[in-house]
Amino acid sequence: MSHEAWMSLLGLMQRARQLITGEELVVKSIQTKKAHFVIIAGDASQNTIKKVTDKCHYYDTPYIIFKDRFVLGQAIGKAERVTISIIDKGFANKFRSVIEQDS
Repeated sequence: MSHEAWMSLLGLMQRARQLITGEELVVKSIQTKKAHFVIIAGDASQNTIKKVTDKCHYYDTPYIIFKDRFVLGQAIGKAERVTISIIDKGFANKFRSVIEQDS
């Protein structure tokens, strides 16, 4: 699928209120096992990447380091976003399949 496919899918998830954004809220969603997939911006700070990926490894939550904060924010219709967690399992699986097809 194209670049626009994953962007429109993220936008749909945002409108369905199935995304959590912001570092602390994303970490909390990982700890409470609400997060089914985590997206981290490629231009996030090393501390943020380490903190979120360590939580993902500990709680066995899949993640991807993907694009940059501006593209992620644009996809969900907000300002820049560094971390996003998908809290719906179906949406998480669909996003992963779209990303795998895209690469």
